[in-house]
Amino acid sequence: MAKITRAGRRELDRIDAAWSKERNFTRKKKERSRRDAQMMAAIRGGSLPYPPNVMSWLSRKLEKRSTRITQADVKSLLS
Repeated sequence: MAKITRAGRRELDRIDAAWSKERNFTRKKKERSRRDAQMMAAIRGGSLPYPPNVMSWLSRKLEKRSTRITQADVKSLLS
């Protein structure tokens, strides 16, 4: 049985990390699009103040603190 050297182990770790990163990227991309659609539906169905999960999502999308978000900002995101 061959012994794996430290350098060999690092190379295997790099290969594994690249594979995991690619696999996770596609999964996260699907999840982001699903969440975006879900949040847009929640925004269309209500008005400020939204539930905390929607406000957090809006804050990331608008790059503003949730306390600074106005209805006009939300309308600009919808259009």
